[in-house]
Amino acid sequence: MTRVFAVCVVVLMTSGCIARLAADVVTAPIKVVSKTADVLTTSQSEADEKRGRAIRKDEERAGKLARERDKAQRACAKNPENDACARVDELNDEFG
Repeated sequence: MTRVFAVCVVVLMTSGCIARLAADVVTAPIKVVSKTADVLTTSQSEADEKRGRAIRKDEERAGKLARERDKAQRACAKNPENDACARVDELNDEFG
C-alpha cells in the first residue's frame, strides 16, 4: 500500500515537470523562427538610426573639408605662388 502511495506522489510531483518540458519542446521551433526573423529584418527605428549616423558622418566630413578649404584660401591669399591655391581648387571640386 505504501508503495502505491509513494508512486502516486512521485507521479503527481513530476507531472508538472513533464508538462513544462512538453510545452518547451512544442514552442521551441516557433521561438527559433521568431528570433531568426528578428535578426534578419531591420526595424524602422534601426533604419532611422543608421540613416542619422550616415547624415552626421557626412556633415562632419563637409565641415572638415570647409575648414581645410578656408585654411588653404588664407594661405593662398598670403602667397598665391604656393600649392595652397591648387589645394583650394581640389577642395572645391571635392565639395561638388
